[in-house]
Amino acid sequence: MQTSKRKFIKSLALIGFLPFQKDENFWGNASKTPDYSKEFKEDWDLIRTHYELKKEYINLENGYFNMMSQPVLNAYLNDIRMVNREASYYMRTVQFENKAKTRDRLANLIGCEPEELIITRNTTESLDTIISGYDWKAGDEAIMAEQDYGSMLDMFRQQAERYGIKNTIVSLPIDPKSDEEIISLYEKAITPKTRLIMVCHMVNISGQILPIKKICQMAHQKGIEVMVDGAHAIAQLDFKISDLGCDYYGSSLHKWLGSPMGAGILYINKSKIKKLWPIYADYGFENNLVEKLNHTGTHPVATDIAINHAIDYHQWISMEKKELRLRFLKNYWTEKVREKKGIILNTPSDPQRSAGIANVGIEGINPSDLAKILLDQYRIWTVAIDRSNIKGVRVTPNLYTTTQELDEFVNALLKIAKA
Repeated sequence: MQTSKRKFIKSLALIGFLPFQKDENFWGNASKTPDYSKEFKEDWDLIRTHYELKKEYINLENGYFNMMSQPVLNAYLNDIRMVNREASYYMRTVQFENKAKTRDRLANLIGCEPEELIITRNTTESLDTIISGYDWKAGDEAIMAEQDYGSMLDMFRQQAERYGIKNTIVSLPIDPKSDEEIISLYEKAITPKTRLIMVCHMVNISGQILPIKKICQMAHQKGIEVMVDGAHAIAQLDFKISDLGCDYYGSSLHKWLGSPMGAGILYINKSKIKKLWPIYADYGFENNLVEKLNHTGTHPVATDIAINHAIDYHQWISMEKKELRLRFLKNYWTEKVREKKGIILNTPSDPQRSAGIANVGIEGINPSDLAKILLDQYRIWTVAIDRSNIKGVRVTPNLYTTTQELDEFVNALLKIAKA
C-alpha cells in the first residue's frame, strides 16, 4: 500500500503536484486526542494562519464557496502554471490519466467504486445530468421538497414542460421530532407512477440533515430510485456513500473539501448507468460505463489535479476532527440564542440533525434587511434566505472561525432583536 502511494505521489510530482506535508507534532499522540467538540483554541489558531482572511468583515458565509487554504491555493497555482507551460502536450498525453487518478482518490475518500464516479464541475451539473438523462415518459412522477436547491427544481420543471412528467413537492418541517416524520412525508407522496425521489443530505438553506439511508430503504421497497443532493455533506459529515444505499449522489468539492471552484462529483450505482442519456453525446465509451456522462469538452484541467491538494489537507486535519469542530461552532452560537425573545432558529433543536450550518431570523425583520444590518452595522457577512418556511440568514462558519467572532455575532443578534 505504501509503495503504491509513493508511486502515485511521484507520478503527480512530475506534473507539479507537491503534497501537503503533515506535521506529526500538530495533533499530538492519537491515543491522547483531545475532545474536538470543544474549543482547543491553539490547534485551530494554527489552521487559521493557513487562510488569507479579510479584515473588513467576519466571514460567516463559507457555504457558497469555502476558500482554499494557502497550502492548497499555492499548489493549485503551480498546477495552473504547469498546464499553461505544457499546453497541448499535457492535454494530449496525461490529462485523462491524471483525472482518473484523482477520481480514484475521491472514490476511496467518499466510499464508492471508481467505476461509479465522475468528476464534474458542481452539484448542479451532477444532479442535472441525472434529471435530464432519465428516459422520462408522460405521466411519470418525481418527488422533491420545496426546500431543495433551486437549480434542480428548475430542471425538474423543465422536464415537466418537455415530457409531461408530474413533480410532487413536499415541505420539510423545520424541527422534526423523528426520522419517521421525514420518511412519512416522502412516503405519503408516492403513487404507482413515482419513479424518482430527490432528497437533500443536508438542506443548504437550513443545515438540516435528513435520514438518507432510511429514506432509500423505504423507496427501494417500493421500487423507486433515490437521488441525493449532497452539496454540503462531503467533507462536512463523516460517512461513506456506500452505506447510504442511494442510486445517485452529487456534491460540490469547492465547499467543505476546500477545492478550487469548478470541482464536483457524481456517483451513480453501476446498475443504473446504462439507462442514462448523456447531456453531451459521447460514443467513445460503452453504454454501461460512467465515463459516457463525463464529456464536457475542454475544461480547466488544473482543477482536477488540485483536488488532490484539497484531499491531502483534509486528511491532514481528518474528517472526524473537522466534523466535530464544525458541530461545536454551530452549537456554540445557537445555544446562546435559541430561547431568546424575538430570535427564530430555522434549524432543528436536536443538535444531531445539523452539523456546521444553521439559519437564524429576527421577528419583524425580513432576511435581506437582517443581512444588510449585520454587514453594515456589525461587519458580519451572511446570506439572506427567504424561501418556503425558512426566513433568516444562513450562518456557515469555517474551521478558522473563532468563538470570539461568534460572540460578536451573538451580541449583534441580541441587540437587533432587543432580546
